[in-house]
Amino acid sequence: MKVNTSFVALAMLAGEASAFPAAFKAMVAGNAAKRATSSASEARSDLHPRVPGFNAEQQYVSNTGAHAFVAPGSLDARGPCPGLNAMANHNYIPHNGVATIAEFINGTYEVFGMGTDLGTFLATYGAVIDGDLTSWSIGGPTAALPLGLGGLLGQPDGLVGSHNKYEADVSPTRGDLYEVGNDYLLQLPQFNDMYNLPLGPNGYDLSVLTPFRADRFQQSVSMNPYFFNGPFSGIGVQPAAYTFTYRFMSNKSAEYPEGYLDGDVLKSFHSITGDPGSFTYTPGYEAIPDNWYKRAIGDEYTIPYFLVDLVAAATQYPEFLDVGGNTGTTNSFTGVDIADLTGGVYNAQNLLEGDNALCFSYQFAQQAMPDLLKGLYSVITDALSEVNTAFDNALSELSCPQLESVDTSQLQQFPGYTQSYDGYSEGSGGL
Repeated sequence: MKVNTSFVALAMLAGEASAFPAAFKAMVAGNAAKRATSSASEARSDLHPRVPGFNAEQQYVSNTGAHAFVAPGSLDARGPCPGLNAMANHNYIPHNGVATIAEFINGTYEVFGMGTDLGTFLATYGAVIDGDLTSWSIGGPTAALPLGLGGLLGQPDGLVGSHNKYEADVSPTRGDLYEVGNDYLLQLPQFNDMYNLPLGPNGYDLSVLTPFRADRFQQSVSMNPYFFNGPFSGIGVQPAAYTFTYRFMSNKSAEYPEGYLDGDVLKSFHSITGDPGSFTYTPGYEAIPDNWYKRAIGDEYTIPYFLVDLVAAATQYPEFLDVGGNTGTTNSFTGVDIADLTGGVYNAQNLLEGDNALCFSYQFAQQAMPDLLKGLYSVITDALSEVNTAFDNALSELSCPQLESVDTSQLQQFPGYTQSYDGYSEGSGGL
C-alpha cells in the first residue's frame, strides 16, 4: 500500500500490552526469542512456514456492526494508503483518520495480521514525520492535529505531505507527485494496468505485481522529471506498496492459506466499482470485502519477512536498489555510488548479501534524521529519541554492519530530493 512503505518503540509499549489480543502479546515474545537469527533469509523458514494453516474463526475480519462501512465525511482524513483508508472507514482506527501509535499497531494487526515489529516501526515513524509524536493523519493536515503540538514548527502535514520521507514514487495505483500533481488519489489508468495483469497462481500475487513494479519504475523514469529513488523512500518503502497489496489484501482460506487476491477484493480495497472498461473510483471509500480473512495467527508479516520479499524483488530487478533519480528532465536517471554515500560500508556488490539491503535503508534514514527533523521541530531531542528507538528496535532483528555516518550531499543533485511542493514542509530533504 502506498505507503506508503510508513511510530513508539515496542519496548515503550509495555504498559499498553493489555490493550492487545493475547495472540498479539505471544507473538512479541516469540519474535524476541528469534532475533538472534543472522539473516532474514535464514529466518524465513523458521518464522514463516510455507503453509501457515487456516482458522476461519481467528482470521475472519468483521465488516458489520461496530465495523460496518461508514463513508468519510468532509472533515475525515483519507490519503494514499488504501489499507489505512479502509481501516478508518470500518472503525479499526478512528473514523476521522487520525490515530495514535497504539491504535495503528492494534488496527494493522487486527485487520491485516501485520507483525508487531513492523507495525510499531511504521506507526512510530509516522508519528514523528507526519504527526505530533503521538498521533498522525492518514491524509493531509487536519484540525484534529493543530499547530504547535510536540514542538512542531507548523501543523503536521500528514501522510499526504510526506513525499520522499514516507510516501514514495512508483506506487502501483497512485501517481508520482511531480507527475500528476498529487500523491494520494488513485489514477484509473494505473489501476486498469494492474487489474489487467495476467493472474498468477494466487491471483494478483508477487509473481505478477513485481514485474508490474518494474514497469511502473520505468514509467517514473520516463514521465517524472523529478523521480527520486531514495535510500529509504525507494529501497525501504517503495516495495511495501506491492508486497502489502498481496500479503495483506489477499483473502486467506483453507484452499489458499497464503491468500488469493482476485479482482473483486482488489476493487473493494481500492474503492473501485463497475466493470472492466467502465470502472468508477470514489476517493476515500475503500472497504473491507465481505467474507474476508486476514493472515493466520503465527504467520504475521514481520520485518524479516518483508526483507525476504524485498530481496527477492531486487534480485529479479536490480534497478530497484539503484539510489538516484532524474535530474530535472525525463529519462535523465543518474545513480549515485552507495559506497560514496556510506563511506564504503555498503556497495553495489554487497547490498544483496544477508540483510544488507534493509540495513542500509534503515541506517541511512536514521543517520540522516537529525537534519530532516530540524525542518519540522523547534527542538528535535524528543522526536529524535523516539524515532531512534524505533529504528534501533527494527535493526535489532537484522544482522547489520556498523554505519557511522552518511554523506547526504551526494543527493543534492536530484530535484526530487531537494524540492518542496505546494506548501508542504518537505524542502528540508527526503530520504
